[in-house]
Amino acid sequence: MDTELEAFLRARLGARHPRFAAAVIVGGEATLAASGVAQDADFEIGSISKGITGLLYADACERGEISPDTALGQLLPLGSCAAAGASLDSLSRHASGMPRLLPGIPGSASPLRRTASFFLRGANPYGESLAGLLEQARAVRLRGPRLQGPRPRYSNLGFELLGHAIAAGAGMSYRNLVAARLCRPLALNRMYMPATPGELGPDALTGHSRRGRPRQPWTGEALAPAGGIRASIEDLARLAQALLDGSAPGRSALDPVADFAGPAVRIGAAWLTLEAKGRRITWHNGGTGGFSSWIGLDRDAQTAVVLLSATAAPVDRPGFELLRKLATG
Repeated sequence: MDTELEAFLRARLGARHPRFAAAVIVGGEATLAASGVAQDADFEIGSISKGITGLLYADACERGEISPDTALGQLLPLGSCAAAGASLDSLSRHASGMPRLLPGIPGSASPLRRTASFFLRGANPYGESLAGLLEQARAVRLRGPRLQGPRPRYSNLGFELLGHAIAAGAGMSYRNLVAARLCRPLALNRMYMPATPGELGPDALTGHSRRGRPRQPWTGEALAPAGGIRASIEDLARLAQALLDGSAPGRSALDPVADFAGPAVRIGAAWLTLEAKGRRITWHNGGTGGFSSWIGLDRDAQTAVVLLSATAAPVDRPGFELLRKLATG
């Protein structure tokens, strides 16, 4: 590890993130670092899972299995509900009008009760099966364009449905789709999607709140495409390398196609692009009850940074700062 890089990581992450792993990619070569954890430990990567779903979406479009105009109801058994008419393209850009979370159904805990249980006890607020996801999705109301306003509506629910729809179009489960089209081709050997705590691997870390309290793992079959993937720093370093060199499937997901937060932040298929200080950064972050994550690429400079922490405090700011330092030499 370069001493200057090590000093940067310790200064920016050490106090709030006692257990973290980092990867930097410069000139096609990856350098890894870890503090308080082994390099092969697996973390919850949170919403970076959406970036992976975006890659699979773009890849499935290129294969002709789906198209941007394909409706959810053509792939998932949703009947004639409002969600069935949402296009895959709109879901991939958070522009479908889907609510952020599932609404809940009679006999199950409401989103409010789940949130309270999470804050009070660190409980997993997710955990639905695919069947449970579809049952609740049938009751969803979409927000129309006039009510939605100029900005997209960020939706975990939308990406859960998108991922399972892509998998249905390929004739397999989401778990098997990730394995077949990303993990095996790119040798992402520790990337997986636990449906229950019992499926956690032997190297799975326990996450902690910002105050250091342990949190239950975020597992669930339904959650996987939006926030339920676990991976090691080695996996995400390989993924970042493949995104830079063009060998990753679905790489067109990185290309922005619409405004996300005004013209300064644009979105492709999940991936965001930010113009800042003369640099064009493509990125996604993630956060769960006990983990935070960030992946960013400067494609012009062929550099990338990945940060994973087993603490919920965000790592976005040091990620952006380090990537700018690397890209400008």
